[in-house]
Amino acid sequence: MPSLEEQLDVLMSGTEYGDPQTKETMRRELRERLIECEQQGRPLRVYCGYDPRTADLHLGHTITMRKLRQFQDFGHDVTFLVGTFTSLIGDPSDKDKARSQLTREEVMENARTYAQQAFKILDPQRTRVRYNDEWLSPLDFADIIRLASNFTVQQFLVRENFAKRIDAGQAIYLHEFFYALMQAYDAVAQEADVQVGGQDQLFNILVAGRKLQQGLGQKPQIAIIMGESLPGTDGHQKMSKSQGNHIPLLAEPWDMYGKVMSIPDTAMPVYHKLILGWQPPQLSELERGLADGTIHPNEAKMNLAREIVSIFHSPQDAEAAQRRWDEVFRSGSRDAIPQDIPEEVMNEDKKILDILRDLKMVASGSEAKQLMKGGGVRLNGQVINDPQMVITRSSLPQVLQVGKRKYVRLLASD
Repeated sequence: MPSLEEQLDVLMSGTEYGDPQTKETMRRELRERLIECEQQGRPLRVYCGYDPRTADLHLGHTITMRKLRQFQDFGHDVTFLVGTFTSLIGDPSDKDKARSQLTREEVMENARTYAQQAFKILDPQRTRVRYNDEWLSPLDFADIIRLASNFTVQQFLVRENFAKRIDAGQAIYLHEFFYALMQAYDAVAQEADVQVGGQDQLFNILVAGRKLQQGLGQKPQIAIIMGESLPGTDGHQKMSKSQGNHIPLLAEPWDMYGKVMSIPDTAMPVYHKLILGWQPPQLSELERGLADGTIHPNEAKMNLAREIVSIFHSPQDAEAAQRRWDEVFRSGSRDAIPQDIPEEVMNEDKKILDILRDLKMVASGSEAKQLMKGGGVRLNGQVINDPQMVITRSSLPQVLQVGKRKYVRLLASD
């Protein structure tokens, strides 16, 4: 078993709090809690929550899952928490407007395969799966008042996303305050020692969760806040289901392969770091090779796509996806794509809406948006529903399809 300091180095790796002192405080508290739990003869109680707002988890979620797996590998008690109650409201963190509310039926259907998806990273034999409606549903109005009395309105209004909405004159609904309160109660109900989350969860975990635990007589949880977020297929914005730039864990091998191939070259190092776990020397070598031309971007991206498909499916699936890619984009055989489709050279990055209009594949922007709503626009066979999605030159070649008969092969200029 690694030493205490070696464990701390691993468990705190990749964390970021925006303040060196806070990071040092969390490391110190984690060290103290590890020693205390060893003396008590029990593992740390660690969890991370995932709200089933849609039916699929994506590659971005695996960053926190890998941190949970590190705790598992050191013998700690890990809970994969499905937010079957919190998702009825939706987390307002990092959002510039209120989320739509789901029905309980929609939430339960979305949650149906969450554990199965999580087990692509977590050890199913060592993972506790829980649903937070177990303790949130029974709370009555008196309970909510008692819990809310631990916080001030000012504590919530200083949150960056709420402050921006106030400045912009946009509404903040009362129920949005409840999300952090409910997530804080998740920590109380589980008597959590540690909660893992991304940067958008800093307030919910570090402030709300710890304060409510202290207010109810528990030791405050240690916040493990992951520093980097995985960019989506656009290479710029954080991977998000609501942005439509995500790569689902349940994507078919060919679809997953194609989505990885569509990311810009500039995003490759962070994918190698966060998904494949590459260390600084490997990343430096990759970046040098891409910069001096000794590593071809497409070859590096194909290796990345194969490895990712191998992780979430199998090496055999990865090889099959590679063969299909070669057939479509290298050998001249276009599978179901006609061989004599026109080609268009792109000199700059462009929104897909602008490409469709410029190439007269649609009569208007509104027609393009309507087609996207109906699944009528595809890129490399992948349905595109975001008209603002940017196709970068570094992601080419790609085949753009509108309806059943309109195709164009997009190529990058030399």
